Amino acid sequence: MFESTIAGSLPRPDWLAEPEKLKGGWKLEGEELKEGQRRACREWIEHQEQAGIAVLTDGEVYRRHFVHSFLEGIEGIDQDKKTVMGIRDNRYDLEVPTVTEALRRPASVFVEDFKYTRSLTDKPLKITLPGPMTICDTIADAHYGSRPEMAMAFAEILNTEAKELEAAGADVVQFDEPAFNVFMKDVNEWGIDTLNRAVEGLQCTKAVHICYGYGIEENIRWKETLGDEWRQYDEIFPALNKSAIDQVSLECASSHVPLSVMRHLSDKQIMVGSVAVTADHVETPEEVAATIKEAMKYVDAERILPCTNCGMTPISYEIALAKVQALGAGAELARKTLV
Repeated sequence: MFESTIAGSLPRPDWLAEPEKLKGGWKLEGEELKEGQRRACREWIEHQEQAGIAVLTDGEVYRRHFVHSFLEGIEGIDQDKKTVMGIRDNRYDLEVPTVTEALRRPASVFVEDFKYTRSLTDKPLKITLPGPMTICDTIADAHYGSRPEMAMAFAEILNTEAKELEAAGADVVQFDEPAFNVFMKDVNEWGIDTLNRAVEGLQCTKAVHICYGYGIEENIRWKETLGDEWRQYDEIFPALNKSAIDQVSLECASSHVPLSVMRHLSDKQIMVGSVAVTADHVETPEEVAATIKEAMKYVDAERILPCTNCGMTPISYEIALAKVQALGAGAELARKTLV
């Protein structure tokens, strides 16, 4: 019960990459980079095990970015043709690569690295992939002319990748869809269809992570505009409850999300964000347990998976490690005191 897990990224150590940056550059090259990534993965697996985290991840330490690192393995994308694009409904602008031809996946993208991670632990292991809608909100289109069409093309590619990851030993495949909290109408019209296509045929646990974004300045400013109650989940959770997904995440810690929105997910396991991703506060185990206790007002205890709100790449390694330790300790405290 209360099996804790990590939603997304963990900081790469400062000897491996530029610290506290979403796309911080690598400090190593060639074989040294590969060995460094594996060392960083080993260390985070050990940290999670020592903290009592139940479902482990590689912390995405092999990647510079949760979307673009996957896209680097996909053909049909011109990485040199940069297009300035508004991200998350123009919350901020970025120069992004451009889709110029039909999308193709010539080989697996993350499977080799995942096999190494799988060799490090016998505990349940999660792998994360970018979701189809979020990919389409993070890359420019000069070929399909339709976000739903391009998203479905990515969903088919993601499905093939996910099946290979499952065959390599993934217990959970999670799709990251922060765009679901921005384009709620599109989620209901075609976003969930593409997500269902991405998980089609998988026998492992299928998860979707939906947050309010990394703890970066642009997202913090956006959250300040959302008012006293953040109700975006209300608009998408009823449809998600009918989807093929097994687990759904939501951001709870230090947020204005009314936890009553979890009532919409009566048929799902729920990753309850119990640790925030900002660097100004490290939660205590008691605070983590308190979030779990609040969630129990709306969800059966058996369906609650304490989790981080989002990825922690932009914060320091030491702060992230302390938060992981608090998450594990808080879940254990909840098991001892709440059930």
